[in-house]
Amino acid sequence: MENWLGLLRIHIKRGVNLVIRDALSSDPYVVVKMGKQKLKTHVVSHNVNPEWNDLLTLTVSNFNTPVKLFAYDKDTFSFDDSMGDAEFEISPYLKALKMGLKGLPNGTIISKVQPNRHNCLAEESKIYFSNGKVVQDMVLRLRNVECGEIELQLQWIDVPNSKGL
Repeated sequence: MENWLGLLRIHIKRGVNLVIRDALSSDPYVVVKMGKQKLKTHVVSHNVNPEWNDLLTLTVSNFNTPVKLFAYDKDTFSFDDSMGDAEFEISPYLKALKMGLKGLPNGTIISKVQPNRHNCLAEESKIYFSNGKVVQDMVLRLRNVECGEIELQLQWIDVPNSKGL
């Protein structure tokens, strides 16, 4: 526990225009991996625009470990079908957290991350102050698939006895 920096809460909000992997729809869920950690959302049946609203919490021990997302279609009688993947870096978010900002008005933008050929962002990602916390919203374009995006939000949780930022 002494090697922890803290916890990263990932709010997997929704999927948008995900691919159809069954006859008329899909039964999507998302797997999030960071290092050896692996968490997943619940399955939303028969929906290519699922609303998950799942909170997944990862232990962070290294700023440079990317977070990887994998979308799947749940199948009953065969292996689950891939619906694409994405990854993102948490270092821009952690850099904003290290500023130690407090008491800013709600919605104050601290930093922005632009989409480029090296990240999976579908649009500009804002790191901003919300309800006393620094958060980051992201829309990730899924790779290795025809279409689909995942919307999520990052939030930091300080843990007593961790190294902290």
